Amino acid sequence: MKRFSVFLAPLFLTFMILACGGSVSAPEAPALSTQPVSAPLVATPFLSTSTPSPAVIETRLLTLEYPPRMRAGVESEVVTLTLAVDQSGVITPTAEIDGNVISGEIIEIPDLYATHNVTAEASLNIAGLQISPNGAIFEPLLPGQSAKFYWSVHPLDAGEYKGTLWLHLNFEDKATGEKSRIAVSAQSVEIEAVDFFGLSVNLARTSGVVGSIVGGILGLPFLEDAVKFLLKKRRAVKAA
Repeated sequence: MKRFSVFLAPLFLTFMILACGGSVSAPEAPALSTQPVSAPLVATPFLSTSTPSPAVIETRLLTLEYPPRMRAGVESEVVTLTLAVDQSGVITPTAEIDGNVISGEIIEIPDLYATHNVTAEASLNIAGLQISPNGAIFEPLLPGQSAKFYWSVHPLDAGEYKGTLWLHLNFEDKATGEKSRIAVSAQSVEIEAVDFFGLSVNLARTSGVVGSIVGGILGLPFLEDAVKFLLKKRRAVKAA
């Protein structure tokens, strides 16, 4: 009986397999994802072609001195611009000392002396005045040292002259030779030129008009007779 059971067992198992589908399939493998796999992020250094920003800013005191009033045709005065290292941090107020206007302001410039050649560029532009030197003036700017600029101004005619004094900084990279330029300050300059007698242009014009009127009256032919008549009448009153 046991041998018969052993013989029938494989037949029964075969019959069951055929009844359920005919074969036993192997376990299915997991489906592969169709989403792209991103590569790992790699940090790359940022390269900048601009001039690097310095960690240190240098503070300087910019002082402008000029004459607000001059005599036309006979006087030449000096305009001075000083770019000095400021130790106190106090701005010089606009004032008039010995007849000159003096104004000051604090400016901040990038400290690039180690990597760049720094040059200060100043120009005084006032139409109608003779200015020497004419055009831009360049002075090397060194750490801890002052830079000064001078102009001689000479008005030929009486009038009011207004202009601007510009200050730029020029940077040249010592390694690459790359150059850059920035504007630092633009200050207004106003100079009044008067005539030889110290009269302003408006007063001189007014005086000229009044003089012409007085001269015209004195030139009238009946003026002499009118003066003589008044003198005779005055003498007659006194005699009475």
